[in-house]
Amino acid sequence: MSKTNSFVFWGLYIVAWLIFVGLCIEAGGLIVNFFFSLYKPEFVPNLYQKLDLTGMYKDSRPAFFGVYSFILIISILKACLFYIVIRLMHKMNLSKPFSTFVARKIAQISYYTLSIGLLSYIARQVTKNLTHYGFVTDNVNQFWADSQAFILMGAVIYIIATIFKKGMELQTENDLTV
Repeated sequence: MSKTNSFVFWGLYIVAWLIFVGLCIEAGGLIVNFFFSLYKPEFVPNLYQKLDLTGMYKDSRPAFFGVYSFILIISILKACLFYIVIRLMHKMNLSKPFSTFVARKIAQISYYTLSIGLLSYIARQVTKNLTHYGFVTDNVNQFWADSQAFILMGAVIYIIATIFKKGMELQTENDLTV
């Protein structure tokens, strides 16, 4: 591998770590925000992203727990997605990229990405329906604004995973014939 490619790969590895840390902080902040909104709602305006759903909590607890569940699951899935990306980049051998490990991790990345997209889309539709019942959901739309992008990205990554799986089979067959 050339020096430029190595430099770019390690730069992307560092960026993946930074995104992972940011997503972990976001997920942790949202979890703390959730517990504070249950036990000390007066502190919520001082917390992370000022996500105040106490009005929804007072009006309908199932709606509150449903919306917050979507928010927490999506943020945790995003952090898990980048953890898998980091593990892939850390253990991938660029001289022989077609391996079982790489094919499996790329498939996992596609599943996580598609799950994030589908859950985001479902959450968007649920919150849109909640507005018909008088709930204010404007402050939560930021958590699933990119659902179509995740669905499309999941489909593209799945195609890449399928190509890697076939490449792994060809590389194994080539190694056996040599």
